[in-house]
Amino acid sequence: MLKFFRRNPLVVVGAGIVVAWIVVSAGAPLFAAYGPLAQRVVDRLQPPSPNHLFGTDALGRDILSRVLYGGRISLPVGFGVVAVSFIIGGAIGALAGFGSGWLDGVLMRSTDMVMAFPIIILAMTIAAALGPGLDHTMIALVAVSWPRYARVIRSLVLSVKENEYVQASRGLGASEARVLTRVVLPNCLAPALVMATLDLGNAILTFSGLSFLGLGSPPPAPEWGAMVAAGTQNFDQWWVSTFPGLAILSLVMAFNFIGDGVRDAIDPWLRRSL
Repeated sequence: MLKFFRRNPLVVVGAGIVVAWIVVSAGAPLFAAYGPLAQRVVDRLQPPSPNHLFGTDALGRDILSRVLYGGRISLPVGFGVVAVSFIIGGAIGALAGFGSGWLDGVLMRSTDMVMAFPIIILAMTIAAALGPGLDHTMIALVAVSWPRYARVIRSLVLSVKENEYVQASRGLGASEARVLTRVVLPNCLAPALVMATLDLGNAILTFSGLSFLGLGSPPPAPEWGAMVAAGTQNFDQWWVSTFPGLAILSLVMAFNFIGDGVRDAIDPWLRRSL
């Protein structure tokens, strides 16, 4: 797998971007010359300069500092939403695929009911009902993200549970719970992990979209989507929204590169052909 990653430059680029964002976000107090909330009216809407590499916003806050601190919000939200959605959706999908007919019907009809709504519209509705706040936004994102994992895990469980080694485990006296957790699920995780890797970028992008609409972290939190929204009030000052937008773009593309590489790396046919 490491050989394959070295042969795939896009995976290396994506991993490098993600690692760089993690480092600069974790060490934002060391890299940022100004505080994310520090205001200087005399410096408001200043273009990029040696003193402010990314310029300043309408309140005189340094955009570079706010972008660096914004990674402390977007990255944990992306990882947290995907992890919780993976656990919830995976548990529901595993029970639906491995359980009886009536249980499968109830769980999947509930899943279909959630998937019937457009993701962003349903997330906006839940976030607006709960009110602005980072925790409420994460709940809204998890509520619209878990059905995809449930569908994928269910289909994988349905195909794996008919294999002979599953029947052999039952013949050896293993309980149904042990068969599911020790035999079936380990053989279903690889495609779901690829989906989770690709979903990291989608989670960050959707979170930024909700913040752009005012449904994410409340002001004055340095959140990238809210910073892009602030830039729409000052079209002449292009730097206000350009740099946080580039931050979102870089992370989303990086996670897509990594997801494609992970998908190719776990495909034995593709590895053999290369």
